[in-house]
Amino acid sequence: MSSRATAKTKQIDASDRPARLLAWYDRHRRKLPWRAPAGELSDPYRVWLSEVMLQQTTVRAVGPYFEKFVTRWPDVSALGRASLDDVLRMWAGLGYYSRARNLHACAVAVLSDHGGVFPDTEEGLRALPGIGPYTAAAIAAIAFDRRTMPVDGNIERVVSRLYAVEHALPQAKPLIQRMAATLLGSPRPGDERTRAGDSAQALMDLGATICTPKKPACALCPLHEDCAARTRGDQESFPRKAPKKSGTLRRGAAFVVTRGGELLVRSRPDKGLLGGMTEVPGSEWLAGQDDAAALAQAPALRGVVRWHRKAGVVSHVFTHFPLELVVYTAGVPPRTRAPDGMRWVPIATLDDEAFPNVMRKVIAHGLDL
Repeated sequence: MSSRATAKTKQIDASDRPARLLAWYDRHRRKLPWRAPAGELSDPYRVWLSEVMLQQTTVRAVGPYFEKFVTRWPDVSALGRASLDDVLRMWAGLGYYSRARNLHACAVAVLSDHGGVFPDTEEGLRALPGIGPYTAAAIAAIAFDRRTMPVDGNIERVVSRLYAVEHALPQAKPLIQRMAATLLGSPRPGDERTRAGDSAQALMDLGATICTPKKPACALCPLHEDCAARTRGDQESFPRKAPKKSGTLRRGAAFVVTRGGELLVRSRPDKGLLGGMTEVPGSEWLAGQDDAAALAQAPALRGVVRWHRKAGVVSHVFTHFPLELVVYTAGVPPRTRAPDGMRWVPIATLDDEAFPNVMRKVIAHGLDL
């Protein structure tokens, strides 16, 4: 924290910040499909499902997926009885597919080890597959009223501006966590709940609607009078972030093979990038790979196969590296057998397959969809 920010915050009586935050939330709370009505605790299944979906994804994008999931699987027991393939198909398009595998593994564990009931403590929740410190705290606070403060990206931004935290992320996370905990509110008179979940959701809403990354609406913020960054006038520069390291470009080839109205596909290994997802056959994705080396990894199909290279490339950016794929197409006779580990699927039902976004781009490019 800067010396100027420290001096400023020391002059301020911040004891009423939690009360101001909760009063603002009671008036302006967002209506979200996973959020319980005012005064009620949320269903832990819906909190958990939404938090997993919201990792690396926006509320707007998550909404339709959340509704599809709870319609298909209304509780964690139903999800725990589903197949991983079905979960991956339903997840297709949300990206970061390890989340879907962890989601399924967690549901199976809750069903088999806890009788379909989520543990109600952070420690118990963290013991479940795929649930880390943040998600455990979010479920514990929002669904079980445990007095803890989960810190997501929105809360990091609000707190780092409020205190003008000069340390860069991710190193600043422990400091921001401690500061965020000071904003936990107290229950209303006669209310037995701690309102920890409301305090956390208030900060989330504040970051999503008022304390936004660009052009924050500081005049509408219930904490603006004692916000160190607003006082300095450099609120948009927070949170401080270490420079991102861009990964090395990887290249490869994808092979779009049709047999009449069918497409040749395979499943990726369960572990690793895009684990368990469906893809068209392709080469390895390597830095510096040339077209000849990629084409040499085409699927072994009986008979003479004439590969046609499509103009252009399919580009996609993963978290740690960008990717460029050359797309080759070929048509084969009706009775051609799929190579080992591959299968034919109807082109008319491709929407039902668990293709990641990069593969949907490849297929659209290869089939001129």
